[in-house]
Amino acid sequence: MLPPKLHALFCLCICLMLVHPFYWQDLNPVSHIESSARVNKLQALMAAARFGQTKIPRGSGSYSVGCTDLMFDYTNKGTFLRLYYPSQDDDHSDTLWIPNKEYFSGLSKFLGTHWLMGKILSLFFGSMTTPAAWNSPLRTGAKYPLIIFSHGLGAFRTIYSAIGIDLASHGFIVAAIEHRDGSASATYYFKDQSAAEIGNKTWLYLRTLKRGEEEFPLRNEQVLQRAKECSQALNLILDIDRGRPDKNLLDSEFDVEQMKDSIDRDKIAVIGHSFGGATVIQSLSEDQRFRCGIALDAWMFPVGGDVCSRIPQPLFFINSERFQYPSNIIKMKKCYLPDRERKMITIRGSVHQNFADFTFATGKIIGYIFTLKGEIDSNVAMGLSNKASLAFLQKHLGLQKDFDQWDSLIEGEDDNLIPGTNIDTTNHHATLQNSTGIQKPNSD
Repeated sequence: MLPPKLHALFCLCICLMLVHPFYWQDLNPVSHIESSARVNKLQALMAAARFGQTKIPRGSGSYSVGCTDLMFDYTNKGTFLRLYYPSQDDDHSDTLWIPNKEYFSGLSKFLGTHWLMGKILSLFFGSMTTPAAWNSPLRTGAKYPLIIFSHGLGAFRTIYSAIGIDLASHGFIVAAIEHRDGSASATYYFKDQSAAEIGNKTWLYLRTLKRGEEEFPLRNEQVLQRAKECSQALNLILDIDRGRPDKNLLDSEFDVEQMKDSIDRDKIAVIGHSFGGATVIQSLSEDQRFRCGIALDAWMFPVGGDVCSRIPQPLFFINSERFQYPSNIIKMKKCYLPDRERKMITIRGSVHQNFADFTFATGKIIGYIFTLKGEIDSNVAMGLSNKASLAFLQKHLGLQKDFDQWDSLIEGEDDNLIPGTNIDTTNHHATLQNSTGIQKPNSD
C-alpha cells in the first residue's frame, strides 16, 4: 500500500506548478523571458524532489537479468505478469519502470487526488528505468526455481523490480503478477480478440469502498481471487515449461518457447508485500505446489480466521518496524502452530515502502517526509530482506547454493534486525511458538 501522505506531496506539487510558486524567490525577474524561466523553475522543483535519489539497484548475484511482460487470455480473467529471469546478456536496453500513463492516473485515483496528479507523476517518473535488460533472451541450459510474486494494494506488477531483479540475479525466475481483483491502481485487458490484435486496451482501475460498505467482505473476496490468480499464473508457466505455451498477447520480442524445460518444478515459492503478504498466506493454504512462502510486511486484515490452520508449508514474515500494529501481529501469530516452520524478523528503522521501488525513486527529503524511506538506508533494508529471503528459500526449496551464509538473518541476528517483532502484544495474551512447535511465552 502507498502512504496517504503522498496525497499532500502531490497536491503541493500541483499548487507549485499552477500558482506561480517561485515569485517570492524569483531568480530571473525579466518579464520577457518569463516562460523560459518557468521551465527552469519546474526543473529546479524536480531536482529538489530528487535530491539524494538513488537508482533502483542492480541485482547482487552473478547472473545478468532480463525482463519481459506476458499476458495470456485477453479477458480480465486472464493472467498478466512481469517476468524477471537470468538472461544471456545485458546488450538490450533497460526496462521502462512504469510503462503506461494510465498507471499514473490510477495512482492519482488511489491517492484520492485531482486527475492532474497523474500528469505530475508521469512527469516525475515516466522515463525512469529499472536495471533489467528488456526482452533479453533467457539463459538456457539450466532449471531455475520459480517465485510467484503478489503486489500490494494500490500497486501493480512493475514496482517491485528491486526484489525481482535481485532474486533473478541469484538464479530464480520471478513472475510478478498484476492482479485483476480491483486492488491494483490500474491494469488492463482486451474486450475481444480483435482489440487484442490492434492493442486497444480496456483499463481497470482501483475498486474503492462504496459509502457504508464494510471492508472485510471486499478484501476477503479479493484475497481469494488473488490466490487463484497466483495458482493460475503457476499453471501457465508450468505449461510453458512442458512445451505447451499459450500465445503471449503482447507484442514482444521475447519467445516464450525458450522457457521450455527451464523450471525446477519441485522448487516453487510465493512471495508478496502488504496485501500481497495476505495473498501469500491464502495461496499457501490452497496450493501445495508452493513449497514455502515469504510475507513482506503483510497486511493480515483480508485473511479469513481459519486460513492459518491450513498451512503446512514453511512461512517467513519479514516486517518493517513502523507499519505493524498489535492486531496484525496477533493474526500472524495464529499461523504459529505445532510442527510448522514459522519465522519472523523486523528490520529496524524501516517503513512499509522499504519493500517497494518507491523507496529508491524519490530523493531523501521527500522520501523521509512522506514515509517512502525509513531511518535505515534503503539499500541496506532491501539487502537484508533479500538475503534473509534467499537463505530461507535455500533451506526450504533444497537449493544447492551458498545462501546459507545468511542463515543468521532468518533468526534476526544483525544489528539492523529485531528477532520476532517490536510490537507489544502481551495485553492480548498471545503466545509464540518456535520452529519445533514448542510453546513459549511471547517475549516481543
